Amino acid sequence: MLFSTAALLSSGLLLSPARSPAAVAPRARAPTLSIAVFGASGGTGSEAVLQALERGEDVSCLVRDASKLKAPRTAAGFSEGSPFASDKLSVTTGSVTNKADVDAVFASGGECSPRPSTRVTGVVVALGGKTSDVGPTMLQDGTANIVAACKANGVKRISVVTTIGAGDSMDQAPWAFRLLMMTVMSSIMSDKNAQEAVITSAGADLEYCIVRPGGLKSDPPTGVVTAGKDQDAGAITRADVAAFCLDAVVEPDFQFLRQAVSISSNMGSGFKSVLADKTKSRMASK
Repeated sequence: MLFSTAALLSSGLLLSPARSPAAVAPRARAPTLSIAVFGASGGTGSEAVLQALERGEDVSCLVRDASKLKAPRTAAGFSEGSPFASDKLSVTTGSVTNKADVDAVFASGGECSPRPSTRVTGVVVALGGKTSDVGPTMLQDGTANIVAACKANGVKRISVVTTIGAGDSMDQAPWAFRLLMMTVMSSIMSDKNAQEAVITSAGADLEYCIVRPGGLKSDPPTGVVTAGKDQDAGAITRADVAAFCLDAVVEPDFQFLRQAVSISSNMGSGFKSVLADKTKSRMASK
């Protein structure tokens, strides 16, 4: 006996194309982000590396001495004081004042990138060091190289750590710190002010955030960051500074783009953290 196709379909003996497993569309994958960190071996920079890896991002960085690139605390499978070991991390050794070294970080994610097709999507700048070691203009010269590389590679998001008291934030700094800035710290403050000027002039068309922390601490993260143009300086952990910097280059709706903001931590009542909700949850659990 012969049966029509319609009869077979209605009886369930023949599957329609719509019910075939092959017709199910694949789920879209989240885009891969790659964060470049400059000053990665320092207190705040190493936190940015650790937290970016913890977020699952690819990370490329530039350091003067690769042996000094170590985890700042035990977290995310890394041990405090031990070298980072991750196939999502690529390291370039060199100087931020050397344009070729900076460009190498952006070239396919770094000179030793495990993922040669990964393109840098955001940049964290946490440069530091004694003026006697790095020179009186390292911050401004290095940042100029980074800004130029961002433009050449189509990278828009960048966060730059300076300090409370830089730029127009002098009145937000404690009196004792102001005295230091005008005396023993005058050289480094001159470089930090020039660094900020590079961002607001040559980097004016980037989606930047200038980050001015108060007194830095090496305590565990709190997940609480308060930020504002006019708030007084307060203490903050380097881990919380790094979290804010990463939010600045990762979060689509980050609220402080093209601004210079002072940040601190305050666990008192009435203070609302400006970190992204998922960042606060992750940090508070540490």
